[in-house]
Amino acid sequence: MIAVGIGCRRDSPAERIAGAVGEALANAGIPLDRVDALATADFKADEAGIVEAAARLGLPLRPIERSRLDAVQPLCATRSETAVAATGLGAVSEAAALAAAGRNATLVLPRIARDGVTCAVARGEGA
Repeated sequence: MIAVGIGCRRDSPAERIAGAVGEALANAGIPLDRVDALATADFKADEAGIVEAAARLGLPLRPIERSRLDAVQPLCATRSETAVAATGLGAVSEAAALAAAGRNATLVLPRIARDGVTCAVARGEGA
């Protein structure tokens, strides 16, 4: 299972989010058709830009509960003090990708940050 995790500032446009996904996948050498889900924190899942980006990319959107995001924080490669201040989590996109990828998940690509959007890619064994 390959999951792409997204974090973003409120009201980030879909174009910016989809662009970050494209860049991350290119950097990871993974084609879009191999991706199983776009994942984000459950408190971001109603963001119009994220919802629209998932639809444009043809990916199911997986909201991840805070408890699952907390559980994978030790596996995250980066820690953002900005994210801690805003969400209480050191990493949102990496944690969402790891939690969505499932058992034995590892980061294929640690987060990239572009124009208020963070994106990370993880691979795991699924639920």
